[in-house]
Amino acid sequence: MTIMARPHLLVIAYPTQGHVMPLMELSHNLVDRGFKITFVNTEFNHKRVVAALSNNNADYEEFIHLASIPDGMEPEEDRNQLGKLSDLMENVMPEHLEELIKNINESDNGDSKITCVLADANMGWALEVADKLSIRRAAFWPASGVLLAVLLHIPKMIEDGIIDTDGSLKKTEMIQLSPEMPAMNPAHFVWLLMGDLDTQKSIFNLIVSNNRAVKLADYFVCNSFPELEPSVFTLVPNLQPIGPLCASSRLAQFWPEDSTCLNWLDQQPAHSVIYVAFGSLTILDKRQFDELALGLELSGQRFLWVVRPDLTEGTDTYPDGFEERVGSRGQMVGWAPQREVLAHPSVACFLTHCGWNSTIEGLSHGVPFLCWPYFADQIVNKSYICDLWKIGLGFNPDENGLISKEEIKTKVISLLGDEEIKERSLNMKEIAKKNVSNGGASFKNFEDFVQGIK
Repeated sequence: MTIMARPHLLVIAYPTQGHVMPLMELSHNLVDRGFKITFVNTEFNHKRVVAALSNNNADYEEFIHLASIPDGMEPEEDRNQLGKLSDLMENVMPEHLEELIKNINESDNGDSKITCVLADANMGWALEVADKLSIRRAAFWPASGVLLAVLLHIPKMIEDGIIDTDGSLKKTEMIQLSPEMPAMNPAHFVWLLMGDLDTQKSIFNLIVSNNRAVKLADYFVCNSFPELEPSVFTLVPNLQPIGPLCASSRLAQFWPEDSTCLNWLDQQPAHSVIYVAFGSLTILDKRQFDELALGLELSGQRFLWVVRPDLTEGTDTYPDGFEERVGSRGQMVGWAPQREVLAHPSVACFLTHCGWNSTIEGLSHGVPFLCWPYFADQIVNKSYICDLWKIGLGFNPDENGLISKEEIKTKVISLLGDEEIKERSLNMKEIAKKNVSNGGASFKNFEDFVQGIK
């Protein structure tokens, strides 16, 4: 009897934690449907993933092979300089990716050649490499659909005189692409929130070239579901929602997860803990870090706080006496197994930067939100959470732009006492679950996608 070879996909993500993770989750789902995966990271991130894994004594999955190519930066350079990183990647990585694919296909005995490249839509050049090699192409959008709709709308916004051809702002009135979408302040366009002027122009140019490259994709999928942002799928008809992605994100973490916090959660009463996590890129200045610590203390609630090694500028020492005063009702960890935390019955709410992965994970578990966005799509995600879905509250900064400890205490108490928000959150959880269950809209889209790329 002949055993059929698994179709072989090459998967490549933009090199930040929030992009690598959902593509790894999608890869696990594809392995379950009979695929073999070569997952490509930059060399820098590959080392981080492997180091985080070895601490967990985890073996690589049988059907997911981790590969890496250089990103063009020197080892000691700062990868948070996203403009510089994006420029260098576009210059350096296509040649290395082409070489990697050719090596895999030439070394294979023919039954497991790479038959499709599944690329993060923010790595459009990877689709161009696949096109050049006559390999099928699929694109994955890792952020909110509304952000994609805005980015694809750039030519129209240039035509309407809202932005210039280099992405700089010409008009400041609010724009709304459809009545079911949040209204947006053009000053909050994703590229305008990214560093200095040079960085903004680099990111804008990257977006324009990605918009062009994504037209090469035979399939275009995203981590969302129809009820979440209905008008997006009318505005971008070729985009298919397959979310929420709920598979393992093992092989994707840049920091070792501290699972001792799950034991701590086991000892807390139901719905009593504020979970605080700002994703992988947010950096707080020392004053804001201190206000957050003191606000959590002032609230009187139990809390689990993810304090990344690089969360603050300079030192991340806590305010004097903070740890002694909060005692066992506060738990601080360097990195947490977020999905398991959000699924835990002791968690009452999620204080978050509103990155799309965190948004999807929180609502998939029916957890209400406290929203503290920083940049990229986080501001529009907050609008969804607070104004459209009404499953969370936002913070109001003071006249110095600081979110004060009193404001934190007030919003924590207000959210924990809001039964309507809790009810809507649980309702959203059911809608999310239904989508990925047998017969749900996302389930069907995923099955169509699998059959197509097979």
